[in-house]
Amino acid sequence: MAKSGEKVCRNCKRFVEGNICPACNASDFSRSWKGVAYIHDPTQSEIAAILNIRAPGKYCLWVKEGK
Repeated sequence: MAKSGEKVCRNCKRFVEGNICPACNASDFSRSWKGVAYIHDPTQSEIAAILNIRAPGKYCLWVKEGK
């Protein structure tokens, strides 16, 4: 679970600091998430392929659905 209060995008699971996700332009966020994956090169990452990640960044592995 998030200990630092960081929020993640419910759409793409990317960690977000502002009010709009830089990866998918969504504005639906959650502070309830588990696991962290740092993706440096999504084209060479098996985890990125499994999670359907196409942009480098910090992502969670699970995010709570709904509001």
